[in-house]
Amino acid sequence: MADENKNFQVEIITPDRIFYSGEATMIEFTSVEGDMGVYKDHIPLTTVLAPGIVTITEAQGQKKAAVHSGFAQILGDKVTLLAEIAEWPDEIDWDRAEQAKRRAEERLQAKAENLDIVRAELALRRALVRISLK
Repeated sequence: MADENKNFQVEIITPDRIFYSGEATMIEFTSVEGDMGVYKDHIPLTTVLAPGIVTITEAQGQKKAAVHSGFAQILGDKVTLLAEIAEWPDEIDWDRAEQAKRRAEERLQAKAENLDIVRAELALRRALVRISLK
């Protein structure tokens, strides 16, 4: 039996750059419906991204990044993530992420009358995603 090529094209694009472009054997990310793992020849699908860790498995190993909101398009030989924000671990300001976490937790605990709960929860989720890459 011949060795089948298991690679497919992956692109992660943000409003200000092509964050990643390369070949992978698998990509894992978080959608609003839960965690997804994609291999070559996955059924075509479009889904909404949720803040989470993206893991790209290449021949040389794995790369991890934080991705915050956007869309994923899965085709048989290509996966494209259009992300609001994407960050490699070395691009994250760890002190700022910790401060954002504390601020969001304080807002949620204070339960102020004019608190936008969804926005505070999203800020907390983004901070936690960033911190989890540490």
